[in-house]
Formats: sequence, structure tokens, C-alpha cells
Amino acid sequence: MKKKIEGTIHRFIHDLKTMQSGDGSWHFCFENSVMTDAYMIILLRSLETGEDELIGRLVERLWKLQSVEGTWKLFEDEREGNLSSTIEATFALKFSGMVDPGDDRLRKAERFIDGNGGFHKAHSITKFMLAVHGQYDWKHLMPIPIEFLLLPKTFPVSFWDLSSYARGHLAPLMLLKNQRFILKTNVTPHMKNSPRSLIEPGYNDRELRLLSKITEGIQAIASIPAHLHQQAGQFAVEYMLQRIERDGTYLSYFSSTFFMIYALLAIGYKKSDPIIVKALQGLKGMACETKNGTHIQNSPSTVWDTALISYALQEAGVGPGEDSIEKSVDYLLKKQQFKYGDWAYESVVKPGGWGFSESNSIHPDVDDTTAALRAITYSAAGKPSIRPSWDRGMEWVLGLQNRDGGWPAFEKNKTKTILTSFPMDGAEAAAIDPSTPDLTGRALEFLGGRAGMTKDHPKVKKGIQWLKLMQEDEGSWYGRWGVCYIYGTWAAVTGMKAVGVSSSDPNLQKAKIWLESIQQTNGGWGESCYSDQKKAFVPLPFSTPSQTAWALEALICLEDKPTPAIDLGMMALLDLMNGAADGVANTYPTGVGLPGNFYVHYHSYGWIWPLITLSRYKEKYG
Repeated sequence: MKKKIEGTIHRFIHDLKTMQSGDGSWHFCFENSVMTDAYMIILLRSLETGEDELIGRLVERLWKLQSVEGTWKLFEDEREGNLSSTIEATFALKFSGMVDPGDDRLRKAERFIDGNGGFHKAHSITKFMLAVHGQYDWKHLMPIPIEFLLLPKTFPVSFWDLSSYARGHLAPLMLLKNQRFILKTNVTPHMKNSPRSLIEPGYNDRELRLLSKITEGIQAIASIPAHLHQQAGQFAVEYMLQRIERDGTYLSYFSSTFFMIYALLAIGYKKSDPIIVKALQGLKGMACETKNGTHIQNSPSTVWDTALISYALQEAGVGPGEDSIEKSVDYLLKKQQFKYGDWAYESVVKPGGWGFSESNSIHPDVDDTTAALRAITYSAAGKPSIRPSWDRGMEWVLGLQNRDGGWPAFEKNKTKTILTSFPMDGAEAAAIDPSTPDLTGRALEFLGGRAGMTKDHPKVKKGIQWLKLMQEDEGSWYGRWGVCYIYGTWAAVTGMKAVGVSSSDPNLQKAKIWLESIQQTNGGWGESCYSDQKKAFVPLPFSTPSQTAWALEALICLEDKPTPAIDLGMMALLDLMNGAADGVANTYPTGVGLPGNFYVHYHSYGWIWPLITLSRYKEKYG
């Protein structure tokens, strides 16, 4: 096995070096659901830009991804299909003008939509898209007046208490709802909604309590300016325009930019306005190629992939003085952010973080920042000119720690749980930005492994205490940004070990027993996206490279000598890395954007995590 490990490491290093771009970055596809492909077709037809060639490629990809049942899915083992994805793909195909409306494949999709509750059962974002195109009644959407945007931060709930992701989407959505905007062209299709699904949506007690608080706040400020309604609309517009990136996109997300374009049209911008033209160009720049054809990424992962690959290569023995590492470090240093973003409302530290996408300049996050810092650590140690960048990044990470001791994604202390009752699907995950075990574990792993901090440091101690409280009864941890319990457990275990928690610690021993208990008979590990929805571990019938690598790295850091579980797992990982994995194992999404609604197949993950795990095994056991 030793020879196979060394040979595989050598091959991965060679291949990754050859894939590096001239500017030092790596470009791998961030492959998400069909939503972005469908919405791009819809947007291009709505703006009447022509673009038949791009639309044709996107149409071709949608057909390739349709299941035999006539549906579209978020992940391979999703039973039957996903209602929202199927509505989006069907509407886009009809809108494309390249599909016969009577096509049997569309009829199958429509029967599925009809049989599963129709538009009312779709995700809120899907319903907003449909409403904009006259397919769904605005009265059924988000019963919150636009004045909500003006509630002061001192009020029990305000716009500023929401996560940055939620704010970014809510600003255009509230403008659209306020205007009851509908855009129809000569080719906008009509999708028939089943009369059986026309049931008025109800609100539960928690949602009604939140709506009542928002109403109270609006009444409290309503007596001040007479033009409050107009002011709120102007605030939404300015919020969006101030967060447009240099590529024209709004916060570097396809989804937020898509709705921004329609919101601007709703208030009178022309389709030919330079802001809209540039935004569309930015969205077209998010295209990548997959085995099923052209795909529009929701947020290209170039900075994230470059940081992780640079770090993985260094862990595999590539020195900081080698050309590939020097170029990657140079690229990452250029992407460090020195502007004050919204995160600064809650944190007093100076800017110094990193974002996820190449165009992202104001929206840094903790995970990308620790990834970039890992990649530049050795270079910073050897070059005084780089050290200030590392110091500022380190200070930024420490400054983002939440009051509870854990780490969030984008902004600290966005933790008001009442906002998880916001009347939008997915609000329980997207409305706030709480500490999560995966981000906390990864922050600790960086602080221990690269910054030399130990469990005695007050911030580290607080992080460990929070993590231990979050452990599930059976020994796992939930991962918010990866699938799911394997991901969270790997992050928590490697994080605590890096800061000096003993392998004999009861929490770590419990985690070890759990990881071994879910190992598959072939030696690997595989976990379904259903885990994320059921909030309990659901196994896959096959192993995936990234999940196998995560489980193994956690076990390796706990054991002084290889155990039967580790050796069996390593053989499975080597098989996966050397071509034994079937197509599904290599393409199954193991990243999460929005729990229950948005999963990601990172094309880079099959390279990064297995390489790191092989390097760990080799370094520790020879």
C-alpha cells in the first residue's frame, strides 16, 4: 500500500500543477442545481438579448439531467424528483423557444408538478421567479411590507439582524413584491397551475409572532416621515447598487443578481441600462463546462479552490519556494480584502479576510479566510513582506468569533432565532448566521495547526467548550456547509486535535466509535444529502472520495498507529482515486449551499481532500 500511496500522491501533485492557470489560480467547476441554468434561459429570453447559442447549450444540459420519470433532482438518490427544480426546468425549456410545447418529456414533468401540489408547494424563490413572469399571484408571497427595511437596528428585529445572504436576496425581492412587478414578452410561456393546489398559504404561530413584531415596529416609525414607503424602496435600491462587484454581479451570486436585474426593471430601468448589461455579462462569466455541457455556477469557487489546492500541495511536500506555490500565494494575496463590508457593523477588527469568488471584494467569510491563511503560512514565515497580510487575516478570524464561542460564516452575532420564522422557505438555515460545528472546527484547526494556539488560549477554550456542547448523542457533529455529519465530525475532531485536545477525550472517543460504525463494507464512507434534510445520518449505497477522505483524516489524527478501519479505508480511498469510482460516486454533491434546497458538487473536492488525507497517512505512519 505504501508504494500505491506515494505513486498516487506524486500523480496528483503532477496533475494539479499542470491544471494551474497562469495567474496562479485553479479553476474548477462549482456545480449546483439546475436552478441557475434554468434562470439564465429565462433571463436571456426576458431581456430579449438573442443569445440562441448559449440558450441552446443550456437547454441541451437540462434535457440530459432530466430523470427517466420526467423530473429534475437536487441529488442522485432524491426519490422521484424535486418539485421546484422540475418547475424551473420546465418553465425554462418552454421559454427557450427551442422545445415543442407538446414534447412528451415536458408532459411527464407537468404531470409530476400537478401530482405533487403544483406551484404552491414549490420553494419561495421559485414562486418569486414565477410571479415576476406572471405565473403566480403576488398576494401569496411574503406578507411583509417594504418598510421593514427601515426598522432601526435597536428594534427587537430588523433587516440588519438577518444574515448577509438573506439581506442580499431580500432587498430585490421586497422591491419586486412592493411593485407587484410582472414582465411578459411575446414569448413568455403560460404554465398551467393545478386548481387543486390553489390553497391559501397559512402561517404558524412562530411566523405570526414575527410578523406581529415587524408590524409593531413599522407602526412605531410610521408617524415620523410621510414618505416612509418611498424611502424604503430607495433604501433597497441603494443597498443593491452599493454591493455590485466589478464584474457587474451583485454580491457575486447568480441568484441575487438575477433578482436585482428584475428589481431594477421594476422601478423603471431600461433593459439596455449599463448596470443591467454589465450584470448580465457578469452572469455569463459564471459559465463552466461539465460532462453534461455548459453550466451556470451560482458563485464560482476560484479563491476557495486555489487556497485549498495550494495548501494540499504543501501538505503533500511541495515547498513554498516552488513556482506553483509562489504563484498561488501571489494570487491569494491579491484577493485579500481591505474594504469594510457589512461584517464591520458587528466586528471592530480591520478588514483582512478573503471571499469565495474571484470577483468578491466586500463579502469575506471565515472558512475562505482560514483556507487562504493556511496556504500562505509558510510563505509568510519566510518572507517579511507577506507577514502583515497573514497577521491581518488572523486578526480578522479571531474578531469574527461569536459570543457563544463558535464561528459563523460571514458576520458575527447574527443569531436571533425568531428570524428563522421569516415567511420564506429555508429561513431556518438562511435567515441567520449562527456558529456551526464545521466552521468552528475548521477555525480551531487553523489556529492550532498554523497559528500555534492551544486549548489554553481563552478564545480557543471557548470554541472547544461550544463544540463539545454541540456534539450529537451518537457522537457525530452536524456540518452546515458540507454533507453532513461526516463533514461536521471531521471538522470538529481535526479542530480539537490541532489545538491539543487528547485523543482519549471522551467526546473524541465517541466520535471515533461513530465514524467506525458507519464505515461501509468496502472500507469507504458515503452520506446522502437526505441527512441534511432529516437532521440524522443517512448512508449512501456507495462511497464518495471526499467523505471517505474526511472520515479517514479524522481517524488518522486520533490514532498513533494504523487500525484495521484506517487501513481498510485507505485501500478504498486509493481505489476511488485510481479510477474505481463509478460516475455517481465522483459527481455526488458533498457541499451544501442551503440545507434542503441547494447542494454542490465541487469538482475540486476529489483532488483536494484525498490528497491531504494520503499525505497525513504517509507523514504519520510512514
